[in-house]
Amino acid sequence: MSKLFDKYNNTDETELWKSYRSTKDQNIRSYLVEKYSPLVKHVAGRIAIGMPQNVEFDDLVSYGVFGLLDAIEKFDPDRQIKFKTYAMTRIRGSIFDELRSIDWIPRSIRQKAKQLEQIIGMLENKEGAHVEDEAIAKEMGISVEEFNSLLTKISGTSLVSLNDIWFLGDENDEVSFMETLESPMNMNPDTIIEKEEIKNVIVEAIKTLPDKEKKVIVLYYYEDLTLKEIGEVLEVTESRISQLHTRAVARLRSKLGKVKSVISKK
Repeated sequence: MSKLFDKYNNTDETELWKSYRSTKDQNIRSYLVEKYSPLVKHVAGRIAIGMPQNVEFDDLVSYGVFGLLDAIEKFDPDRQIKFKTYAMTRIRGSIFDELRSIDWIPRSIRQKAKQLEQIIGMLENKEGAHVEDEAIAKEMGISVEEFNSLLTKISGTSLVSLNDIWFLGDENDEVSFMETLESPMNMNPDTIIEKEEIKNVIVEAIKTLPDKEKKVIVLYYYEDLTLKEIGEVLEVTESRISQLHTRAVARLRSKLGKVKSVISKK
């Protein structure tokens, strides 16, 4: 880090944040950008693992920089959350926002992902419990091997899906996991209550997942492990973790689809 910022290294960071919020000192901002810029490459690197080869790592980094800048401007040091945690969600959200805007997912793959979500929802409604791969594959008219291959193909869509998994009203009115970390100072009371309800519904939906899928979601999104690291923890291959993640997201989207209309009408 530049010697120009030495004076900030010995300053309590909470006080530094408060100072920036009140003064918007550009030297402090530059210090914070330089200090936390490695987070952008870290998040971009994790996301790149699940992306097809046509998605460049450098592009993900450039998308993530906007998230870091946004996090620095909106971070509230009075909240009980570390800046690193807040910034990583903003960086991740910024990257996924851009990926959605360029619509990099082939339509055929998007349609397969939607079909998978609908079939899982239908089967779980009928059976009243978790459905296994064999049942899903049978309903789709394919073998289990073909089903696993399909999960691998649509894995990239599921990485995006969990970041825009909830919609209020039409599809232009999104509420993502990332937005639930928005500072309450920027929201009106009705919005705060609404987003708390959404967070609770998402948590409850995750609790209903099969054990392995639940672990994958928690380790990936909350413990910040890569798919490879999760595979080492659960003692299965990285490709299997990718498949578990894809299926978990399909289940979540199906479950949340059943209740989101109730909340959106409140």
